[in-house]
Order: sequence, then C-alpha cells, then structure tokens
Amino acid sequence: MRYDTGKDGFIDLMELKLMMEKLGAPQTHLGLKNMIKEVDEDFDGKLSFREFLLIFRRAAAGELQEDSGLMALARLSEINVATEGVMGAKDFFEAKMQALSVSSKFEAEIREEKEERKKQEVEKKERQAAFKQLQSAFCS
Repeated sequence: MRYDTGKDGFIDLMELKLMMEKLGAPQTHLGLKNMIKEVDEDFDGKLSFREFLLIFRRAAAGELQEDSGLMALARLSEINVATEGVMGAKDFFEAKMQALSVSSKFEAEIREEKEERKKQEVEKKERQAAFKQLQSAFCS
C-alpha cells in the first residue's frame, strides 16, 4: 500500500519503478515489464496484492532466478525484527499468512475456471464435429 500511489489496489509499472528505486534496486524499463509479466496472472499489466504475494511464494519455492528483479524485491522486502520489533514482525507474518490463505482460495477458483473453460472448449469441438457430420450428410 505504501507504493500504491494511485490508491487503486494495484502496483503499475511506474509505481513498481519508484518502489524498486526506493528499495535500492533500480531496474530498467524492460526489467520492470518482465517483473510484472512473470507474476501477472490476469494479464492486466499491473500487480494485484495477490500477485505481489506470489513473488514471495515463488522466491521461497526457489522458482525465481537469482539475478532477477523479482528475487531482488523478495530479498529487499524481508522484515527486520530489530527495526520492526517483535509485534511488528508478528503482525507482518500474520498478515502474510492470512493473505496466503486467501490466495489459496483464489488459486482454487482460478483452477476451477480453467477446468470449466477446457470443458467448454471440448464441448464446443464436439458440437462442431457433430455439425460437420450432419452438414456432410445433407451435402452428399
């Protein structure tokens, strides 16, 4: 939220540029676009909170390249208990866990939507094949 200057709930390219500069890891324009593209699941060209959390999940799973901008962001965004205090760290991790559980629900919904789309595509192909078969019967 600190870097969402548009207050629209998303981090766009310019906000990401500003954030990376303030965190001390500036990126090229192309590098920023690639960072967004790597986790932009809905292809809207900006990062939602869920997509932002995906950066940290992929970093923890070892799915990010060591020299990528996303890995730099994941390293820079870790909490320092010495400066935040124990309660700050507790709040940070509780918020992160809550967001991860919410994102798990979103992932399940996305999976269901993808399965439904595949099912619809199969049904559409079956209807087209049946139509062509019927059409060939009339044309013969």
